[in-house]
Amino acid sequence: MARKLKVFRTPAGFHDAYVAAPSRKAALAAWGADADLFARGVAEEVTDAALMEEPLACPGEVVRRSRGSAAEQLAALPPDRPKRARTAAEEEVPRRKATARAKVAKEPPAPRPSRAELEAAEAALEQEDARRRDEEKALAERQAALDRQRREAGRRHERERARLDDARVRAAEAYAASVEKWRR
Repeated sequence: MARKLKVFRTPAGFHDAYVAAPSRKAALAAWGADADLFARGVAEEVTDAALMEEPLACPGEVVRRSRGSAAEQLAALPPDRPKRARTAAEEEVPRRKATARAKVAKEPPAPRPSRAELEAAEAALEQEDARRRDEEKALAERQAALDRQRREAGRRHERERARLDDARVRAAEAYAASVEKWRR
């Protein structure tokens, strides 16, 4: 039996994000939250039937609703502080700054930094990588040669063991025949 769906809400900018889910954990997953928004008091369960209608129509999907018109949102902003008239001393400051900027602008620009040290370090790194690749290749070739020697030694051992086992079987048969002949 399917679990009963609940509707949850969390603010998302100028909107509220609603989701119909069976649990808080499922709602957090639908929102893509990596923190428990319910524990922080940022998310809540919705019980208003009018607000629950649209999310329940598409369970598991996040439904965004504006928290009001643009005019209402602008009206909710705090009022701008009134601007005050500048004093004569404050009028003088921009002139001094402009003069300082003009002096700075007349100085020649600093020379472009050199990439030589960076390029040398990158070349040294590439050389070390190439040396390591060559070393790995040589070690792989030595390993392949050792593997061939091991296989050849194994084959020699098997051949020699088979020859010696045949000799043992013949000797055992001859011994058994000799013992049988001796008993008669």
